[in-house]
Amino acid sequence: MTNAYIICEGPTEVRFVKNVLAPSLGSRGLFLHPVTIGSQRNKGGNVTFDRLYRNIRTQLRNNRNSYCSTLFDYYGLDSNFPGLEQASIKSILCEKAKAIQDAMKYELSRTIESDLLQRFIPYVQMYEFEALLFSDPDALAEAMRRKELSNQLATIRGDFETPEHIDNSPASAPSKRILELASGYEKPLMGELAAKEIGLPKIRQACPLFNAWLAKLENLQPLPA
Repeated sequence: MTNAYIICEGPTEVRFVKNVLAPSLGSRGLFLHPVTIGSQRNKGGNVTFDRLYRNIRTQLRNNRNSYCSTLFDYYGLDSNFPGLEQASIKSILCEKAKAIQDAMKYELSRTIESDLLQRFIPYVQMYEFEALLFSDPDALAEAMRRKELSNQLATIRGDFETPEHIDNSPASAPSKRILELASGYEKPLMGELAAKEIGLPKIRQACPLFNAWLAKLENLQPLPA
């Protein structure tokens, strides 16, 4: 049995981990435990490094037989977050992600013991959560009970290499694109329903960065109690 605590940006990500990822991966012996960064009232966004650092340190120190990872997006990072400057000059999505994740782990290594940090798996989504939902526009429309939007959602998806490329600026975030078509979209609930409707295998197939993160988690070895 392998345990991993996932520090999430907000309630949408917590529900996704708890109700979509955890049931699927739990059947393989990987048990995920979502934790909201900061207070329970946090609604996501403005992820500061100091706040994240405290959360990571606490999880690594308090749960020594568990791993720790993160689930927040690039556009939710505070302007002073490590690696942002390096990432901004990268044009390839995976290189942007690597710049942020490498810088984050380097900064953590300056104050967190190396034996603890070995259990940390850095992950920064280069997209908003809703980007994952464009893995299947038909299923997204079905989950929102707005089948008539299927073609419009498919058109948005077709303009990008992968769903993970859709979030190319804060002004054109996937959730804002959805809200323009369906003003009644409720982020945490409908996001979870859509993810379940689409199914994790299809999301993983369409989103290589997300799939690579889950593959890392799946390959973690159990730690001694």
